[in-house]
Amino acid sequence: MNDNPIGVYDSGLGGLTVWRELRRALPRESLVYLGDGKNCPYGSRPAEEIRTLADRAVATLLDAGCKLVVVACNTATAAAIDFLRAKYSSTPIVGMEPAVKPACLNTRSGVVGVLATARSLEGDLFRRTAARYGENIRVLTAVGEGFVELVEQDREQTPEAEACVRRAMEEMLRRGADQVVLGCTHYPFLMPLFERIVAGHGVTVIDPSPAVARHVARLLDHYGLRAGENHAPQYRFLTFGDETYRRRLECKALA
Repeated sequence: MNDNPIGVYDSGLGGLTVWRELRRALPRESLVYLGDGKNCPYGSRPAEEIRTLADRAVATLLDAGCKLVVVACNTATAAAIDFLRAKYSSTPIVGMEPAVKPACLNTRSGVVGVLATARSLEGDLFRRTAARYGENIRVLTAVGEGFVELVEQDREQTPEAEACVRRAMEEMLRRGADQVVLGCTHYPFLMPLFERIVAGHGVTVIDPSPAVARHVARLLDHYGLRAGENHAPQYRFLTFGDETYRRRLECKALA
């Protein structure tokens, strides 16, 4: 048993989609969320810069006593996960793997769409996963232009947001994609728009957050890190931004 918290890190608000699934799946676990905020978005930053930012974030979470860290940022995972696991080898570190596998296994049309940041789509992790599971499957990719900024500005339910999502989805739907993977943790905040746009098309939109929570649960069991049955969980929110941003993290998480 280990009552120390689980750390969750993202460039900003997006990783709260993973935080919520962890809270739901592991109700006895304390959580420390670090949303960078100051440097968001990461999507077009150089990989070396992202590694530096991710290193600082993971070090901060370990200083806060975290027993396991979830890099709840697809871009940071793509740029830094191997580096982080090598540097902090004594701590389990979970990254965001593109949910290409379930999409390819479940497609009926043979066409799968992946929405992600430019940096994630350029990463080796996505390429390896797509190559491994995408044989005889057409994998279409698109950058969710403006998605992260919309979420960071709390504009998920605006006409502008719907127009952005429709533009990103148009080609995938036209070419017959019946599985669409959300490859950035900010994107599930736009799920009501995705569901409205794909209604009637027989399309499944895949949010990887529940799978990440299940994987964390397995790791806690494997390493004997589960919190005790009588542990009262606590939730902390950290940022490299200002106090206003930290409060936004807390409010969005607990809404």
